[in-house]
Amino acid sequence: MAEHPAFTLAGLLAIGGTAGFIRTQSRPSLIAGLGLGAAYGYAGYLIKENRDNGVELALGASALLAASAVPRIVKTKGRAPVPIGLGLLGIVSAAYYAKKVNEFRYGV
Repeated sequence: MAEHPAFTLAGLLAIGGTAGFIRTQSRPSLIAGLGLGAAYGYAGYLIKENRDNGVELALGASALLAASAVPRIVKTKGRAPVPIGLGLLGIVSAAYYAKKVNEFRYGV
């Protein structure tokens, strides 16, 4: 069941990165969207197949998503909704996958 958020985030980030590139010709948006989307997609695959490190990969991608939003939030002084949304999405998904890592490691 933990693979569903990973697959959802994979699609959202890939679409969002592509849309950002089409709108503003921002290569960093395209690279980050497709790169993090691929990481989430692979994590979802690993989780679904019950293989090692899928949840950890999703946690790492979530932390990277949250951390990458901080400079954009600071640059726009918190006025742009997209960086704020990406930061919140990264924080929420990191909390979810941190909980899942804890459950898998310690059975809690």
